[in-house]
Amino acid sequence: MTMADKYLFENGDWVQGRSNDGALVHGYVETVDSNQRIIKVNVVESDNEKAIGKSLWILNKWSEKLPDLTISNESQILTLIDLALLSKDEQWFMELSGQLASIKEVPEMHTKKSEFLISPNRIGNFDTKK
Repeated sequence: MTMADKYLFENGDWVQGRSNDGALVHGYVETVDSNQRIIKVNVVESDNEKAIGKSLWILNKWSEKLPDLTISNESQILTLIDLALLSKDEQWFMELSGQLASIKEVPEMHTKKSEFLISPNRIGNFDTKK
């Protein structure tokens, strides 16, 4: 991400910045007003507890776009699903639920001791072993 990209905001971007009263805020962009050079941020975390869950207008120059995250495991998806529910973002919730379902559909590579193990014998046929 270049320095210029840091201040080009779009709806849905995750940002951190300072509110008019100086509180540190972390949230996502709801609205971009390019003419006024301000963004409306839905605050997810803040050092001012009263700001959490509210939408605040913040100057672009007081905000910074955060890099996109790569979701790599079930725990991260579950955390984001909680956030989607808290923010009442149905579309994001559905996307995350789909990702979670696709992770759970992958068969487990490890078997339990009580299950049969299948391995090819020397002529290519499969034997079952206990």
